[in-house]
Amino acid sequence: MFLRLLKRLRVTGEAGMTTAEYAVGTLAACGFAAVLYKVVTSGVVSSALSGLIKRALDAGF
Repeated sequence: MFLRLLKRLRVTGEAGMTTAEYAVGTLAACGFAAVLYKVVTSGVVSSALSGLIKRALDAGF
């Protein structure tokens, strides 16, 4: 009886692991997105992107 109970606990004990892994992955993705947003909206990168877009639009074909 003890072995059946132990086996049952082992099976149900990891039922929430995938949910926890998705939560950690989501938090990591949100953190990475926040850092990327800060980098892209910084003055240096923003001016570089604006210059690149301006050059692309002014290019003669």
